[in-house]
Amino acid sequence: MSAAPATPASDSLEVIRKFAETYAQRTGTYFCSDPSVTAVVLEGLARHKDELGGALCPCRHYEDKEAEVAQAFWNCPCVPMRERKECHCMLFL
Repeated sequence: MSAAPATPASDSLEVIRKFAETYAQRTGTYFCSDPSVTAVVLEGLARHKDELGGALCPCRHYEDKEAEVAQAFWNCPCVPMRERKECHCMLFL
């Protein structure tokens, strides 16, 4: 049986939340109207930041998360979001 994912540090969650709010304002996007979606995505980003050192998209499966963080393609904001405003997680709409 696998252990439940660790809860991110509260300061990490706050840093990610502030980053996401600023990014949304700067890009003319907004958060999903369902606050539970936003909460889950922000928590996943903060957890990855704590565990991996990078805010890796929490909505995808990775064979090697450390390698993905190093490549930075799926680090938030991911390349599809930066280039086309396409957020797989539905954090930014």
